[in-house]
Amino acid sequence: MQSVVKKRVGIIRGGAGDHYASSLRRGGDIISHISENLSDKYKTCDILVDKDHIWHIHGLPVSPSDLMSKVDVVWNTSHPSFSNILQSLSIPHISSNPFSHTLEKSRAMLAEHMKKAGVNMPRHMMFPLYQADFDGPRERYSIKKAKEVHGKFGGPWIVKSLTDNSDMPVHLAKTFPELVDAIEDGVNHQTSILVEQFISGKVASVHSLANFRGEKVYTFPVVGIFGDLSSEEKEKLMTLAKDLHAHMGATQYLKLSFVLDKRGKVHLLHADSKIDPRKDSYLAQVCESVGAKMHHVVEHVLNNALS
Repeated sequence: MQSVVKKRVGIIRGGAGDHYASSLRRGGDIISHISENLSDKYKTCDILVDKDHIWHIHGLPVSPSDLMSKVDVVWNTSHPSFSNILQSLSIPHISSNPFSHTLEKSRAMLAEHMKKAGVNMPRHMMFPLYQADFDGPRERYSIKKAKEVHGKFGGPWIVKSLTDNSDMPVHLAKTFPELVDAIEDGVNHQTSILVEQFISGKVASVHSLANFRGEKVYTFPVVGIFGDLSSEEKEKLMTLAKDLHAHMGATQYLKLSFVLDKRGKVHLLHADSKIDPRKDSYLAQVCESVGAKMHHVVEHVLNNALS
């Protein structure tokens, strides 16, 4: 009996920037998932890019060109710019589209792009990390920024960190003093923050996957997070998610979070193209709802890249 030749999957994680720690975790999740569920078909290779941009395999420095003889496909959980290197080496890879990645990271660009697509988003303001030389007296900063927000749009407001690695909690501020305190918490956590208009309504997420189950863009059943959605509302969100999957240039997977306000108007809250393979993830739950397993999605994505 012939042994199965396993495909070698390199997982890039790390890289310079504030995404370093979250990339380490996401890459580790992918490695664990493949090792635990697909080890009969795939063998993982951990590729660490340190903060000095030096690539490592098994702890030893390597050149990106060395990957050509060591892997069959690469799953990039670091910056999508690495996809340019992989492309130049003709290495099949899974990576976020640089354009869709930019939209996910830049709230302003996402809002402008959605405006052209006729999709609403909550009003927002972003404040970078507090800098004494630029922002003035520390004791006046939070009040000054709260006044800027209040002058642009009324509350309630959602205040949260823009950094994946921050342990700052998400705040719902209903009054001006609460808004000041929430911004102050962002300063104390030394993080850039997003202040967003809170829209009351039904909150739901839609997960979409390219070329799955015979569809160019397959949408999983709508996950209602807050509030019960009618069948018409679910269908509306699934249709919109299919359109936005292409409109945002998603290559494989996309998760979109929406809120339907009391008048039935849809607002996009968040977009994320990173696959979360953990057993308790929302994606794992929607897979179960259609008789699929998380490893079916992971294998599908790998096969797409290899085909």
